[in-house]
Amino acid sequence: MKKALIIIGILAVCGILYYVLRPKESKGLQLATITVRPTTLNNFVTATGTIEPIIQVEVGTQVSGIVSRIYVDYNSEVKVGQVIAELDKVLLEAEFASSKSNLESERVEYEYQLANYNRMKGLHEKKMISDSEFETVEYSYYKALSSYEKSQSDNIKAEKNLGYATIFSPIDGVVLSRDVDEGQTVAASFSTPTLFTIANDLRNMQVIANVDEADIGQVKEGQRVTFTVDAFPNDIFEGSITQVRLQPTTESNVVTYEVVVNAPNPDLILMPGLTANITVYTMELDDVLVVPNKALRFVPGEGNVNTSMGKTHTIWLSKAEELVPVEVTTGVSDGIYTQITSGIKDGDVVVVGYEQVSSTNGQENGNGENNPFMPQRPGGNRRR
Repeated sequence: MKKALIIIGILAVCGILYYVLRPKESKGLQLATITVRPTTLNNFVTATGTIEPIIQVEVGTQVSGIVSRIYVDYNSEVKVGQVIAELDKVLLEAEFASSKSNLESERVEYEYQLANYNRMKGLHEKKMISDSEFETVEYSYYKALSSYEKSQSDNIKAEKNLGYATIFSPIDGVVLSRDVDEGQTVAASFSTPTLFTIANDLRNMQVIANVDEADIGQVKEGQRVTFTVDAFPNDIFEGSITQVRLQPTTESNVVTYEVVVNAPNPDLILMPGLTANITVYTMELDDVLVVPNKALRFVPGEGNVNTSMGKTHTIWLSKAEELVPVEVTTGVSDGIYTQITSGIKDGDVVVVGYEQVSSTNGQENGNGENNPFMPQRPGGNRRR
């Protein structure tokens, strides 16, 4: 027990001595610099959208009836003119046969009345029949003509309706949806019912994106776009803007505009309906010299700030442990970096401001070695 107390006392004395005699830490300021290198300067806006086929057709029927046969299913590939479904034709065939019979009857009546009209017309011209008799014959002729023409129209309608009972694919493509089953009754009385939805070519898709009104002014046709989908989070897809639609959409007081982005899909991995997170590059400049915006505001002396406006600014270069002012001309900016069009060159060391450094007894980290996480002072190994 006595030995334990002695050991505890020794440890306590050592702790006190370390606290009193430990190296003192001091803080100071040094210049923060960057080395100018050619880089890419870009600006972009983001939005979300939905992947859709470029051409998508809803196939319906113009006649009512019972679906008797279906020849395709989901994901079936179809060709233009291919039969994809048929309605029961019994009633339609009966209507067509009835219309043909009626047409023949009306034709016979018309030809009889025409012959009678021509005969009576000659007699009337010779004053051999009265005006009243000729008017009766003329009336019967024109009535027969009207009935014959109507029966011709009815026959064409019945024939067309019979043809509509066979459903053909209007385009080459893939069946996205099948909304009916065999035996189901479809009614075309008020609107055309949708039987199938067919997409033209899934190798060429598009993204319909909703861009906020605050960003739409920067978006133009032809700009490069990248996008991702949650189904393939590690893949980045590319496209370009093909259309900026002028019709606004307002929802919950938020105004957006539809932007169409072409989305090549050669591997057929993009599926209709996927949500796409798009990035529209509204500005892209390659191999330009840029500096951080804070370099344009830096003035030697703690607390000083350059507030000059316009395209001409003074920035400070670090050369041989000295600060050298240089007048530069600026170009475009992405909000963080600004393009420098004249005044500096590749490799120049630009001062961007001051940064705090901590040292122990005059050393960077207490053992004479530079702290790799601490910015270097001018004249040392500058950051790249």
